[in-house]
Amino acid sequence: MDPWQETIMSKKSSGRRTRRVFNAEFKTKVALAALREDKTLADLCQQYELHPAQIRDWKKQLLERASDVFGTAGKAASPVDLGPFHAKIGQQALEIDFLEGALTKAGLLSACK
Repeated sequence: MDPWQETIMSKKSSGRRTRRVFNAEFKTKVALAALREDKTLADLCQQYELHPAQIRDWKKQLLERASDVFGTAGKAASPVDLGPFHAKIGQQALEIDFLEGALTKAGLLSACK
């Protein structure tokens, strides 16, 4: 069974269809098929059992958001504040120097080297 067939809901006892919910993979598949233009819109509507407006909307959304796949869509990355990291590195360097001096005085550091 095709994945798109799983999205089609069964009819209620009253004969009316329930609202269909489509996953992102199905929408992408339909939008890419519309972009390829190897089939007419009518053929796609018949194949996927969708209204032409729905296919056009998904195709338009795909084209508008395609740049999000490869980047931040034109948004500049906010600079990272490195101040706290530099302060932490400085603090650790001081602690290492202090401990190295204390261990050298105690005669324990020369045994480790």
